[in-house]
Amino acid sequence: MKKRILSITFILISFIIGVNAQELNCRVQVNSAKIPGSDKSVFTNMQQVMTDFMNNTRWTNDKYRSEEKIECSMNIIIDSRPSTDQYKASIQITSNRPVYKTTYSSPMVNIKDDYFEFRFVEFQQLEYNENAQNSNLVSVLAYYANIILGFDYDSFSMMGGSTYFTKAQTIVNNSANVPEPGWRAFENDRNRYWLVENLNSNAFKPVRELTYNLHRKGLDEMSKDQQEALRLMAENIEKLKAVNKAKPISWLLQVFCYAKSEEIINIFKGEPVPPNLKVIVKSTMQEIDAVNAGNYDGIK
Repeated sequence: MKKRILSITFILISFIIGVNAQELNCRVQVNSAKIPGSDKSVFTNMQQVMTDFMNNTRWTNDKYRSEEKIECSMNIIIDSRPSTDQYKASIQITSNRPVYKTTYSSPMVNIKDDYFEFRFVEFQQLEYNENAQNSNLVSVLAYYANIILGFDYDSFSMMGGSTYFTKAQTIVNNSANVPEPGWRAFENDRNRYWLVENLNSNAFKPVRELTYNLHRKGLDEMSKDQQEALRLMAENIEKLKAVNKAKPISWLLQVFCYAKSEEIINIFKGEPVPPNLKVIVKSTMQEIDAVNAGNYDGIK
């Protein structure tokens, strides 16, 4: 009887832990090949500390099961080490979302940030205060955690990621006066400031609406009504022409193309796709992603 009670207790504890699991399953990789020296222990510790921060911080008020965690990754390449605890790096952020009734994961985020400068002391613990200025390392990681969450929530409900894009905007505002780059409008047009500015702007609302229609109403519904799902996706992709005309070469449209271009080509190049939808998608993608226009010739 005692063993049975212990067993039931263990099951209940496991259930509670599973339901309250944090939101992200983030794989962090720190590459220090450019930094001379044989002692790489600080980078091993850095990787573990960042992994713990991303995966153990509670980012939302929602309850996640372990299997519902958002699959994402951060690949950090250390370019230089100006001082003992100072680093200059680039960071590549990716995330994926499962498609209903399939084993396929759809790419959601694919962003490369070349302006990642931070200080790190070995064995330090990272703490995040949502309403105050944090260290640049914490701010960058928290910013991209909210970007990942925002895109994921947008894909499940119309404009559902607004809360997280607003939080990312707060981080940008709190970082306006820090010495590290990436937070200010005047620095360049492809940084953290412009990404979240675009995401919170009404001018880019069709991009966020497309995230929902492409995933929840499109890919998730393909097994139910393929032709209707394809039509809806194509019509919403076409709306990006107006966005591009109003805001040419915007950072958000480029981020969209980095993440989704290959997938869109694969979806619309197949034989079941009506020719008129192929024309719509091909012409739109070639217009908004002119540098890579030749890639869309695959949509024949």
